[in-house]
Amino acid sequence: MTKDTPSHHKSGAPWRNFYGRLKGKHLRESQQGYLEEDLTALSPGAVSWEDNPDRSPLDLTALFGDKPVWLETGFGGGEHMVHQAASNPDIGIIGCEPYINGVAMLLGKIRQAGCENVAVHPGDVRDLFDVLPDESIDKAFLLYPDPWPKKKHHRRRFVTPEYLEPFYRVLKPGAEFRVATDIPDYVRQTLEEVPRAGFEWLGERPADWREPWGDWISTRYEQKALREDRTPHYLTFRRI
Repeated sequence: MTKDTPSHHKSGAPWRNFYGRLKGKHLRESQQGYLEEDLTALSPGAVSWEDNPDRSPLDLTALFGDKPVWLETGFGGGEHMVHQAASNPDIGIIGCEPYINGVAMLLGKIRQAGCENVAVHPGDVRDLFDVLPDESIDKAFLLYPDPWPKKKHHRRRFVTPEYLEPFYRVLKPGAEFRVATDIPDYVRQTLEEVPRAGFEWLGERPADWREPWGDWISTRYEQKALREDRTPHYLTFRRI
C-alpha cells in the first residue's frame, strides 16, 4: 500500500488486499440455483461491513443454540466440512471460503447430506474474525490452504500475524487447531508462526504429523497431492 492509498473504504472497512481467486469456470445451472436458493439462509449473520458497519458480534447462540462451534477456514469443495457436520450433529460448524465455485459445491453437498448444523460465509475470513465473539470457537481447521509458494508471497499465507492474531482471539482457551498441508515450507512457517501466536504444538512422535486424524476424510486437494507424490502433513495445535 502506498502512502496515497486510503487505509479504509468509505464504508469504514479497513483496506485489506485479497489475492486469491473469487470465481473460476462457469457455474452449472444447479450450482447457481444452490447459491440463489440456499446461501442466504445459511449465513452466520451480518458479516460484511455494509451490513454491519458497527461490527456487532454475531449471536452464535441464536445460530446454533448451546452447541460447541467449530470453524473451517477455506473449505475448498466442502467434503471435510460436510463430513464433520454430518458426523457431529451436536456441534455447529461455520465454513469460510471466498471462492464462489467452492461455495456452490459445498451447498450441493449440504443439500445431499441434509445437514442443519452449518453456516457459510462466502468471503474473507478476516471480516468474519471481526464479528466473531471473543473465545467463541471450540475447534478450527485449516486444510490444504493456498501455499503461495514464491518467497515474496509468503506474507499472504494464513499462518502470519495478520490472520493468527484475530484467530487466536476468537478461539477458546484449549481449543484445537488442525492444519493439513503437503507443502514442506508451509509446514516450516506453520511450526514457526503458530506457536509464536499463542498455540502449543501437540506433535510428539512422527506418527503425530504423518498420520491423519481419526475422523479425517481425504479431500480432493489431498488426493491431488498424493497423485503428484507430495507428502501430507497433519499438524495439531492447542490454543494456550
